[in-house]
Amino acid sequence: MKKNICYIVAAGEGRALDFMPEPCDFVIAADGGLARLKDSGIIPNLMIGDMDSAGVTAENIKSVKLSAEKDETDTLAAVKYGKIMGYKDFRVYCGTGGRLSHTLANIAVLKSLADCGLSGYIYGKNETLTVIRDGELVLDKTEGYISVFCLGGIAKGVTLEGLKYPLRDYAMTDAYPIGVSNEFVEGYAKISVKSGCLLIIYGEKESTIN
Repeated sequence: MKKNICYIVAAGEGRALDFMPEPCDFVIAADGGLARLKDSGIIPNLMIGDMDSAGVTAENIKSVKLSAEKDETDTLAAVKYGKIMGYKDFRVYCGTGGRLSHTLANIAVLKSLADCGLSGYIYGKNETLTVIRDGELVLDKTEGYISVFCLGGIAKGVTLEGLKYPLRDYAMTDAYPIGVSNEFVEGYAKISVKSGCLLIIYGEKESTIN
């Protein structure tokens, strides 16, 4: 059964918007994401942000204007609005690239969703990011790399199956990136963690930095 999805389009780098919202879904333009939505012919249900990078007008679209001096990013504000609306599955487009600080802020948003038992994905230009806590994720094979990082302190009981470099009941720390640049060897991969939080990044093969 299809989940009700809250789509959020931000102003970072990203692939083409490859989704078509259903009537039960909710689409939010996070400030500059409005231009990307208009280019794709998708009309958002809401625009939210401080309007410093929208670039186009939001005529006939419900808007929530935030102060430019605020404690939360436009993307986080959009997620909070979606949570109030009752959504539990969040898909953030164009949430990476540009300023590294914004990418890290959006990863923190993913973690906040996982901490609440909610689902969240960020779709960047060439990669997809998600975070799991005390659970598991099964992914269909992709041709690119898949990286798994501990997100905060220590993640206990980490198991990676269906990958070139497997792990079994491993204690992963955020100071040793053992999970970087793994590869699929089966038709799917299963990533699980008994206690703690994991950031999972998968997509096209990235360039190598020694």
